[in-house]
Amino acid sequence: MEYHLTTPIPPEELKKIKIGDIVYLTGTVVTARDEAHLKALELYKEGKETPVNFTGIGLFHCGPVMKKNENGEWIVVAAGPTTSARMEIFQDEFIKTFHPGIIIGKGGMGERTAKACQEETCIYGYFTGGAALLAAERIKKVRDVYWYDELGMPESLWIYEVEEFGPLTITIDTHGGNLTDESKKKIEENKNKILQEL
Repeated sequence: MEYHLTTPIPPEELKKIKIGDIVYLTGTVVTARDEAHLKALELYKEGKETPVNFTGIGLFHCGPVMKKNENGEWIVVAAGPTTSARMEIFQDEFIKTFHPGIIIGKGGMGERTAKACQEETCIYGYFTGGAALLAAERIKKVRDVYWYDELGMPESLWIYEVEEFGPLTITIDTHGGNLTDESKKKIEENKNKILQEL
């Protein structure tokens, strides 16, 4: 199935989606890698507000390349996805704390993230690695940036307005499905079968 979602994504819409479905996203997407995840969680634990309301939006594992145009406005040069496994150690806590609608990255995520997605109604969408220019084309506006001076360009929270951002292949759904783990299990089963036949 193919879905066209707009942020903030209602939980009832997220529950319709299954692993293997394709999603195109319109609305707000915020980039966040390791340091941004940790800083946001740190602020929450200190009782301080983050500069962004993450509820129902797209959270993009991405360290973009940005530049300013002649008017001094930020524009996106490239926005390829970062390998999501790097965020596995704290992604579940982030989901439980901030309730994003969809996590976007590459390479899939593990059991902890899948469990949090099921409990908190979130999904994970795989964006093709190496398609940084395609991603940049779907970003229609750079609304803001936070923590740039502290964390630097790739680790900042970049706030994007996107249109039909995708295609995103859903590899984790709200029902406990994890396509990446299922694929690994099938590969292992096939490998063992082949070895037994040799």
